[in-house]
Amino acid sequence: MKFRLMSALLLGLAGVAFLCSLGIWQVQRMYEKRAQLDEMTAGISEPAVVVPAVLDPERDRYRPVIAAGQFTGETLYVLSGQPMVGAGVQVISVLQMADGRRLLVDRGFLQDDDKHKALHVRDVTVQGNLMWPRDSNEFTPPPDAKTGLWFARDADAMAAVLHTEPTFIVARVPTGDGIEAMPIDTSSIPNDHWGYAITWFSLAFVWAVMTAGLVWRIRRQI
Repeated sequence: MKFRLMSALLLGLAGVAFLCSLGIWQVQRMYEKRAQLDEMTAGISEPAVVVPAVLDPERDRYRPVIAAGQFTGETLYVLSGQPMVGAGVQVISVLQMADGRRLLVDRGFLQDDDKHKALHVRDVTVQGNLMWPRDSNEFTPPPDAKTGLWFARDADAMAAVLHTEPTFIVARVPTGDGIEAMPIDTSSIPNDHWGYAITWFSLAFVWAVMTAGLVWRIRRQI
């Protein structure tokens, strides 16, 4: 009987400790996400500048820039979608500046029915934010060999294909051809970790109560 009592206590304490650790981890993630969102907001709100000659992916991430040049016609399409609109693609085009630099521009969203139409805009001044996205992971399939459709943005891989600098400018205003700009902002990035933390802490409390009840019943039988 004493063995049952000790087993119940140990199991209860281990369960409470494990669930509390998950709650603490979610609180830590909440503060990390908040710091990331604050950094992102601060970067987005800086005054726009002409694209610097030397770029630093850490220092210049989200920096607002202006870049004048020509779209070369070289374009990649990334599978995408918009709420209340449906499926479509994100249009990634090559911008060649007057000094010969070639950068990638995420021009935004094009509905599925329009993704095969020709893009005519060439001379353009892009207003947007610098970014070095790598949305892919080990589960992301490679680009479709038949359609050429990509399934995630990847600055390094796309730059290698299009022979550009591995730098994106995410357009803040439309660049023509009916493409809807998808500017960088924080409104669509959730920070729900506090809710998850409350869930784990609540489960820890329930586990503790159940353990106390079990221990009480075992002690009555001793």
